[in-house]
Amino acid sequence: MEISGIISAIVIGIVIGVLGRLVVPGRQHIGILWTIVVGIVAAFIGAFIAHAVGVDDTKGVDWIEWLIQIGLAAVGIAALDRSSSRR
Repeated sequence: MEISGIISAIVIGIVIGVLGRLVVPGRQHIGILWTIVVGIVAAFIGAFIAHAVGVDDTKGVDWIEWLIQIGLAAVGIAALDRSSSRR
């Protein structure tokens, strides 16, 4: 992965984090920085899963990869919110 790929993954991760936060119902008690971190991690893991399944390179927009990444971000945000609210 080149530097341009890493930078684009970070930018996409920010968008994924925000979309994942919108998917989780209710108010989340985590900061925007954690949302961005979760989104970036979800983007990398989602891209790996999409590649492993074989849906990472389609004609047009990779909707399945995006859905995997957003789903992972939503799960990560919900888990982080639950762990931070118990403290």
